[in-house]
Amino acid sequence: MKPSSRRADAQASRNAHLRQLIASTAARLMAEDGIADYPLAKRKAARQLGSPDTDALPTNAEVESELRAYQALYQEREQKERIDELRGKAAEMMEIMTPFHPYLTGSVLDGSAGRYAEVDILLYPDSAKEVEIFLLNRQIPFEHTTPRHDRVDAVLQLDMEGDTINLVIYPPQDERTAARSRDGRLRERARLEAVRALLPANP
Repeated sequence: MKPSSRRADAQASRNAHLRQLIASTAARLMAEDGIADYPLAKRKAARQLGSPDTDALPTNAEVESELRAYQALYQEREQKERIDELRGKAAEMMEIMTPFHPYLTGSVLDGSAGRYAEVDILLYPDSAKEVEIFLLNRQIPFEHTTPRHDRVDAVLQLDMEGDTINLVIYPPQDERTAARSRDGRLRERARLEAVRALLPANP
């Protein structure tokens, strides 16, 4: 084997090892520190490992796989109780928001939510203003936050017994198309009936 080939193989091996370390460190940060943003967790992990400028960043899917493994190993009981709690709050809010075609999405739906997770509910009203008026009429306080996707009309954030609910408002026609996350993956979403089916049976 030529020296150049050996060097290339060694570099590829180092990059693969660093990629794995970044994925596992990012997963721990998400599980323990409440970081919900995958790119942020990866950048912070790379800095902690002394490689802030590396190109060997894992995909979101790789970090998610590490996150699930970490939660199963260290937070199994706590996480199950937390997910049940957040899904219950999601179902309660979705029932209130029924006129706007609510769907649950994100980590609370897919089961990867940690102790600091927020609830993401997609809405498809005729206009964002309609949702704002609806909340004001019911004296439900909310704040505007910055949308993370070009297709999102608005994000209204509210508190529900200490947990954050994000009402992510899309144009009504987008209900017929599958939403995608920022890394291009399809975003799983569920209607109220499906969320209720995930809740533990009453004793």
